[in-house]
Amino acid sequence: MATPEITGEFRRGSGVIVAAALGIGLGLSPLPFYTIGVFMPVLSEEFGWRYDQIMVALTVMTLGAFLFAPVAGYLSDRFGAKRVALISTVMFSLVFMSFALMTDSLLHFYATWGLMASLGAGTLPVTWTRGVTSFFEKNRGMALGLALVLTGPCGALAKVLSAHLIGEIGWRMTYVCVGLAPLLISVPIGLLLFRDAPAKAPAISGKSPVSEPGFSLKEALVTSRFWLLAYAFLVMSIGLSGPVPNLEAIFREKGFEVSNSVLLASFVGYAVIIGRLSGGWLIDRFWPPGVAILMLTSPILGLLALAQIDTPSFMLCAGAVVLMGAALGVEYDFLAFMSAKYFGMRNYSAIYGCLYAFFAIGAAAGPVIGARMFVQTGSYKAALYVWAGSLVIGAIALPFLGRRETIFDDPRPAPVPIPQTTGA
Repeated sequence: MATPEITGEFRRGSGVIVAAALGIGLGLSPLPFYTIGVFMPVLSEEFGWRYDQIMVALTVMTLGAFLFAPVAGYLSDRFGAKRVALISTVMFSLVFMSFALMTDSLLHFYATWGLMASLGAGTLPVTWTRGVTSFFEKNRGMALGLALVLTGPCGALAKVLSAHLIGEIGWRMTYVCVGLAPLLISVPIGLLLFRDAPAKAPAISGKSPVSEPGFSLKEALVTSRFWLLAYAFLVMSIGLSGPVPNLEAIFREKGFEVSNSVLLASFVGYAVIIGRLSGGWLIDRFWPPGVAILMLTSPILGLLALAQIDTPSFMLCAGAVVLMGAALGVEYDFLAFMSAKYFGMRNYSAIYGCLYAFFAIGAAAGPVIGARMFVQTGSYKAALYVWAGSLVIGAIALPFLGRRETIFDDPRPAPVPIPQTTGA
């Protein structure tokens, strides 16, 4: 039975969740990542680029996210997440649409991806989840799951829509149509519903607010937990994100038609919902590192099945994709949840931004590794084994995060209550 405190959290913060879900779902994290596999064949045909050359764009985007996600986090802590997220959304939308002007220069292609990442870093969960974590405490895991739930469906819909529009209006106008979505949906809803953290009580002097409890970025960087999380998500993101942009090519290699390959690949986005909601519910109630190990390593079964079976059935492929999607659905939740729990809200966005940067490195390396192995061997079999192995190697670090009881507790002494006086 929901307590009044939990019900009150959702009553106060529901609009923030809706705005954050749309802002993240139509931002830098899902749209370029989910659609590059659809645009890859037409770009290769148009300009003669190899698949692995096209996938290098994800590495460029990752470098931009690595450099600018912490900056976006710092700016959110300093000036407010709403301002940073909305300005960044406008910039991201405009740059994404500019792919319609692409020439046959790979340098032009990579530069556009880098610009998109640097200007669009404020659309990442680093900014939007700051508002969510500020409004929720008792049910923070579920709130984060809801805020992040649309990354998969929006990515899947963008994938299917792009595949359809490319055949109807061409790839250039498809970039324009997909790029308009953040500008026309995320921005107005964010202006209407998103709010920054509730104002803190003034200090004794009345001149400055009381800072939120938690570690500064500098303090977090010298803890073992920060580097355990950084290592785990750097390595595991290779296996979590590596297969997704390559799924259409993997299924075509397995003998599926283009339409069925796109359909199967889109399932990963819908399966994210399972991971978001179930993962959010579980980490509120059970040992978070254990939940992460269980859910983030589940794709191993599907990856090994695809590697070992040359002509898998449609249902087996669908099951493998669902496992991948469910795992992708919990990785951001866990990272955001642990950032708040282990390090508090004092410099939440900056700390989360730094951890996200490590995740982004692996997320960009994974697809390139797969595409490169395909170019060299003519098959994705070796890449599937590498992706599965990275999940095992990364998960080894998670048990060392410690028991649930050791999660963040503000080390600073509690303020001494000030006696209240009454006027005459």
